[in-house]
Amino acid sequence: MRTSNDTPADGSAPASIVALSGGVGAARFLSGLVQETGSDPVVAVVNTGDDREFYGVHVSPDIDIVTYTLAGVVDRKLGYGLARDTFSLMERLAELGHESWFRLGDRDFANCLHRTLRLREGDGLAKVAEQIRRAYGVQAHVLPMSQEPCPTLVELTDGRKIHFEEYLVRERAPDQVRSVDLSAAGRATPAPGVIEAIRAAAVILVCPSNPVVSIGPILAIPGIRDALRTSAAPVVAVSPIVGGSPIKGPASQLLRGIGAEVSALGVARLYRDFISGFVFDECDAELESAIGELGLATRTTDSIMRDRAGAARLARCALELARDLR
Repeated sequence: MRTSNDTPADGSAPASIVALSGGVGAARFLSGLVQETGSDPVVAVVNTGDDREFYGVHVSPDIDIVTYTLAGVVDRKLGYGLARDTFSLMERLAELGHESWFRLGDRDFANCLHRTLRLREGDGLAKVAEQIRRAYGVQAHVLPMSQEPCPTLVELTDGRKIHFEEYLVRERAPDQVRSVDLSAAGRATPAPGVIEAIRAAAVILVCPSNPVVSIGPILAIPGIRDALRTSAAPVVAVSPIVGGSPIKGPASQLLRGIGAEVSALGVARLYRDFISGFVFDECDAELESAIGELGLATRTTDSIMRDRAGAARLARCALELARDLR
């Protein structure tokens, strides 16, 4: 297998393992995956539906969470941002009367400013992601799902339709979700290298991310779901729902908002048309028969990633199932 750390952002070099990724949960899983794969190349195709301009800079929350986590510099307590960052800029903006509900640390802001300046100079989002991951010495390749604006919008029962970051951070993820709008992603095109990476993959994994607003936007990009359906590689998903609840984040509210069951089985149903295997927590073992009836190979395990060893164990389980399906 190729092990180059210099794959160009156009995806011209094949990848052995492709992982569809959201933010915090996916980043932890990816850290375990990198441990398990060693020198084998990994490409993370990352959700950009959360991207938005804040304070004049382009913020890519999931790309940065993945990059910082794999670099070992993430704020581990929060799961996002940079460890030991300072917030002088945010404090001053608040003093001057600006809204400051979306907090960026000073060094985090500098990375976002770098992204903004490079985008204005004509670089694509994929190239900038490549620049930042190299600057942090990250071995895995980090590809945005698209280079075009793909804002995920959440419609609330009071009639408001707001950006996902507003829903999550400012509104603190209320239960009153009527629908989720992925239409912007549905009008976009895959970033350079995304379809090529899927076609060249030996294994494709769906990280334990929010199926509605992390994996959903990736699948909404025209061409990606079809590429997954027709891939010669085994496609294995890992459930983010354990015992009827998400490990982290508002997956419950959002799954209910789109009329899906909040369970490992509910997630498997959302993915059934393009996956061949499904990993879920051992506490949901009673669902194995129903998931198997969807035509999926299954594995149960302790899927809680309490530490690096737990992340590696979960990644190993997914890889073993994928290899059994070859």
